[in-house]
Amino acid sequence: MASDSLFPVALAQFSVKLEGPNLEFKLGLFSGCEGLSAEYAFDEVMEGGNNAFVHKLPGRVKYQNVKLTRLINADSMNIAAWFSAYQSRGLGRSTAIITMYDSHHESGSNILCKWTLRDVHPMKWTGPSFAADGSGVAKETLELAHHGFEWTT
Repeated sequence: MASDSLFPVALAQFSVKLEGPNLEFKLGLFSGCEGLSAEYAFDEVMEGGNNAFVHKLPGRVKYQNVKLTRLINADSMNIAAWFSAYQSRGLGRSTAIITMYDSHHESGSNILCKWTLRDVHPMKWTGPSFAADGSGVAKETLELAHHGFEWTT
């Protein structure tokens, strides 16, 4: 049987905490995290008399929105509270710290890595779909916009 340490990504959990002026908010644990990516936009510049290649000059960096998913649980109220207060109380952008744990998260010492997202604000929250004939589980998704991230171990 394979060791848990051989497959840390498949067994990972993600905790999300928000920090900012007058704000420290734990959104709880998530089972899925996607969208941690950055991409440079390149401008193509043609040089007169040079037909061998086109210069590609790096431009702005684009960051994809981060989508966090999990089963609905007691921490779901934290997301609802933050999402509602964001506009009504003018909370403004904050910093989000996403911490990835291995399968032994309960011990508190098994942090695999962290991402710190700058200037975060909520883009979208999606709750469960209900159907009388359905047998699925109730999931929620939180989508965050940001202005870049740092990765640490």
